[in-house]
Amino acid sequence: MENSPLFKSGHTACAGCGQAIAARLVVEAAGANTIIANNTGCLEVFSAKYPETAWGVPWIHSLFENSAAVASGIEAALIYLGKKDTINVIAQGGDGGTADIGLQALSGMLERGHDILYICFDNEAYENTGIQRSGLTPYGTNTTTSPPGKQSIGNFRPKKPMPEIALAHGIPYVATASAGFPQDLTRKVKKAISIKGPKYIQVHVPCPLGWRHETNQMLTVAKLAVETGLYPLFEYENGVLANRKQIVPKPVQEYLKSQGRFKHLLDNPEEIKKIQEIADNNIKKYNLKLEA
Repeated sequence: MENSPLFKSGHTACAGCGQAIAARLVVEAAGANTIIANNTGCLEVFSAKYPETAWGVPWIHSLFENSAAVASGIEAALIYLGKKDTINVIAQGGDGGTADIGLQALSGMLERGHDILYICFDNEAYENTGIQRSGLTPYGTNTTTSPPGKQSIGNFRPKKPMPEIALAHGIPYVATASAGFPQDLTRKVKKAISIKGPKYIQVHVPCPLGWRHETNQMLTVAKLAVETGLYPLFEYENGVLANRKQIVPKPVQEYLKSQGRFKHLLDNPEEIKKIQEIADNNIKKYNLKLEA
């Protein structure tokens, strides 16, 4: 059907899943002439349980680590068939499938210059397999593989700077986005599709199961990540910062107290101060503060 949604209802995502909303926004912005290669992960599991699928475009499930490689092969085949100019190719993965398991394939895709948009749906842990820590898990987060015990602050490693890693490949477009700002995400996907060459967009997608927030609070939590400076929204074009969302910064406590994964930090002012410093450094680095 001409007006049929490209990501349909009836999938089995959790209530309040930020990734389900973001996935629909991405494919609707890219349009019907799109082929998607998708890593193993939450999105694959809840959207394409055989014999059903939520996808209204050609969609290929790859292994946990290689959607970027599969998408590279798709692009090569389209070039051979003379169809690449009319079909968009997207590779998708979660934070673990992108920053950890799939980093090698992603780097190869970017380095070789494929005309592919890579989308990282960043829910900041391996949520589908048991809420284990990933390279994109923020400092201080409680996960099932973080050090346990009352004296533990949770994940003690910083969030891997994947946008900077993508930028280091010299690609034409790198951006961050959020399920809490759908118009911004839609605009960035459309812009990325219009640019020839490899593109990388990292989308922040709250997970009520792993983050332990109320299912009706997804948008609020997503917006707070941006409004505190913990998840800055920006665009780089040809290596130059071209755009960023400026904010009137809110204290990080507002974000932390909205989620059970940070509950163990709320009575620890020293650790909250460290997380505030992360937000402050982002605000300074990207000039995010909106002046009166």
